[in-house]
Amino acid sequence: MEANASVLEGWELDQLFKLWERQPDLLAPVVKRLVQENKDIRWSMVVGAYEDRQINLGKAAELLGVTEIELRQRFIELGIPPRVGPADLAEARAEIEAVRAWFADAADEGCS
Repeated sequence: MEANASVLEGWELDQLFKLWERQPDLLAPVVKRLVQENKDIRWSMVVGAYEDRQINLGKAAELLGVTEIELRQRFIELGIPPRVGPADLAEARAEIEAVRAWFADAADEGCS
């Protein structure tokens, strides 16, 4: 029985999920700390979110503390297809606005 002491039983996982549904504020700080402190869990969660299209490459790189180029290369090495371009119209518009803001800032700095 002690060999399995570090493995959660099915009922324990079930109760954790139920607790998350009932009192997410109770578990959120614990989960957040776990993700921040455990690089394997953080990597798995970020890559999963990227593959599920919940975050883009830039956000994934930010969360993992690497550059987009480094992460893109790592994804290629692992066989994870990097996504290029916006996923939808809203993301495309956000990218356009970001570029416009960047050019406006650059123009303002050039005039000073």
